[in-house]
Amino acid sequence: MNDILLYSIITGISVFVVMILAMVIMNKLGMNRSKQQAESIVDDAKEKAENMTRQAQLEAKTHAYEVKLNAEKEAQEKRQELQEVESRLERRDENLNMRDANLVSKDKELQEKQRVLEVKNSKLDKMEEALNERMAVQLEELERIASMPASEAKKELFEIVEKQMEHEVLAYIREQEDQAHQRSEEIARNIIALAINRYAQEETTQRNSTTITLPNEEMKGRIIGREGRNIRAFENATGVDLLIDDTPEVITLSCFDPIRREVARMALDTLLTDGRIQPGRIEEAVEKARKELNQIIQKTGQETLFDLGISKVDKEIVHVIGRLKYRYSYGQNALAHSIEVANLAGMMAAELGLSQKLAKRAGLLHDIGKGLDFEMEGSHVELGVRLAKKHKEHPVVINAIASHHGDTEATSAISVLVAAADTLSAARPGARFESFENYIQRLEDLEAIAITQEGVQRAFAIQAGRELRVLVIPEEVDDLQTVKMARTIRQEIEEKLTYPGQVKVTVIRELRATELAK
Repeated sequence: MNDILLYSIITGISVFVVMILAMVIMNKLGMNRSKQQAESIVDDAKEKAENMTRQAQLEAKTHAYEVKLNAEKEAQEKRQELQEVESRLERRDENLNMRDANLVSKDKELQEKQRVLEVKNSKLDKMEEALNERMAVQLEELERIASMPASEAKKELFEIVEKQMEHEVLAYIREQEDQAHQRSEEIARNIIALAINRYAQEETTQRNSTTITLPNEEMKGRIIGREGRNIRAFENATGVDLLIDDTPEVITLSCFDPIRREVARMALDTLLTDGRIQPGRIEEAVEKARKELNQIIQKTGQETLFDLGISKVDKEIVHVIGRLKYRYSYGQNALAHSIEVANLAGMMAAELGLSQKLAKRAGLLHDIGKGLDFEMEGSHVELGVRLAKKHKEHPVVINAIASHHGDTEATSAISVLVAAADTLSAARPGARFESFENYIQRLEDLEAIAITQEGVQRAFAIQAGRELRVLVIPEEVDDLQTVKMARTIRQEIEEKLTYPGQVKVTVIRELRATELAK
């Protein structure tokens, strides 16, 4: 047992020793391989380092060569620039030298010219002195011959020159006025003709209707009533006078207010149609007629505004516009006249590039005061301006109302167009009628203005007062004074007379020489 145990121990120790030896041998063999690998890695690193060093040296040499080339190139460019600058400086120096030489030569020339001028000035001074002496001698001789001092001769000469200049100025003014008139008349005719052609309104033929036709003669008695109570009730209710005369089947309504007269006409038509004529029925018919007329007036005003394309108008102004339908001026219906003026003014404004709507509004409302002048004090212009200001109408509209008869200065072109359209509408043939007495008086006033001018022989108002021909004495009035006289007469007519349309003034100077052969 002991031997076996000993043998086992020895065997174990032997195996342990062998294992240790084996491990030592294996470690030595691994260290040799690692050393070889390390040496191999070091050799590779050295080779790579040498390659990189050679590459870096090559790149550095290349870069240095490139830098050297660039530096040489820049130096070459700088040398060229310096050479160019030097050449320019040399050329400039040459030019300066040439200019200096030219200036020197010119200075010499100027000095020579100055010397010549000084010589000439001295000669001229001597000649001027000699001329003054001769002029003094000649002036003394002229004064002796003319028996007139120099101051008087100078004054007479100035008067002659002044008269000549006056003639030349008048001739120039006449020429310029003729050119301006021709141009302005051509433009105005084109605009007015275009407006009139586009607005084809029939001539006004309506007149105030103050007579009522009765179905029979017996109706007169029924209208008068027992002891005149019906006619008194009718007149009290309407404010209109009933005139019943011997004219068969006709009675006349008389009243200064056209609205009252229209109410009376409508009420009387209702009574004649109904046949019942008594005080109670008369009051009912008048009240009904008044309400119907108010509705008609309002509707007429609205239709007028709609036809003209005018909006935003106060109800009171609409009502007054409708009232113009029953207002006449010289036989011309006021509403038709206002519509015509609105259309004409709108068309002319459109041709001139102005506001057509504003021109139509101003044209329609220019006579708005005529719808109130039977009820309120003041002219239709004052009443129209007051109404327009009350309802805050446009300032141009207010100025057009105030200036369309020349009472106020026109402050806008539309106001001038409204005044022109008003004249066109009123002065066209058939628009109005004029009493014979007023017509004759207007002709006499025209001729009287011409006769008062100095040098006028005779004057004739022709063409219904639209032209004034003036004959002057040729020995007292020359050609240029005829132009001045025509202008003076025109100004006096504009300032002193009121007339429709235009008045043409023609001054005629005719020289006739007559001799008798015996």
